[in-house]
Amino acid sequence: MAITLSAPGTPADTDQDSILTSKGVAALLGISISTAQLWMENGNLPSWKTPGGHRRVQLSSVRRLQQRLAHDAGEPEVVPLSGAAPTPAEAQRLAAVDRSGLRERAIGPIFDPLTWLAATVTTAPIALLTLLTQSQQLFLSRQGVALTGTPRDWAFCNYTIAQDDLFFVTDTLDDPRFRDNPLVTGAPHIRFYAGVPLIDADGFKLGSLCVIDTEPRRLTGQQARALRELGGIACREIRQQR
Repeated sequence: MAITLSAPGTPADTDQDSILTSKGVAALLGISISTAQLWMENGNLPSWKTPGGHRRVQLSSVRRLQQRLAHDAGEPEVVPLSGAAPTPAEAQRLAAVDRSGLRERAIGPIFDPLTWLAATVTTAPIALLTLLTQSQQLFLSRQGVALTGTPRDWAFCNYTIAQDDLFFVTDTLDDPRFRDNPLVTGAPHIRFYAGVPLIDADGFKLGSLCVIDTEPRRLTGQQARALRELGGIACREIRQQR
């Protein structure tokens, strides 16, 4: 099938093989060009490099991301407010956390190889496999920190479980959601975060597999894919634990 080059930002809806630049992606999604470039580089949008080093993406990939973003926008918010009663969606998720039995078992040895691999392939000093209860973020497996958990309100993973794919923050000091977080202003002084949700057999998001750095940075496309793949392995292992 022939591939048609379209003018940036004005691809034909019927031409699912149109090739877009970051400018075209930004126009379609209503985001800045720099954000579009970041999503392409981090693998949120599958892309490739031309011989001249410029990234390109297919229109069909952008359409799929549009659908996912629209779906996520319609989902009930799961990020809790301090002291607030759980929403119906969060109450169902918390019931799934209880059913998993993960917080009652010492499962670190099962997941420690995955967090070690996550830290290694992303060259991140910290990697965690987390479980989010109503009031706590528990670290079921950890690399690079001595903490075994934090208050739920501090958890970056609150945002990870609110979506289906990789969630990342390239520089916490530039993000008003995180710049005043105790884990940013104090140890371990988080500046970068990337995580994928851990989903059980019933589709509930129990926690995340995440990597953390003390310097602002980005993941390469290969590193983002590796984190997703490791997250998938963790999900399959969790389903076998029931």
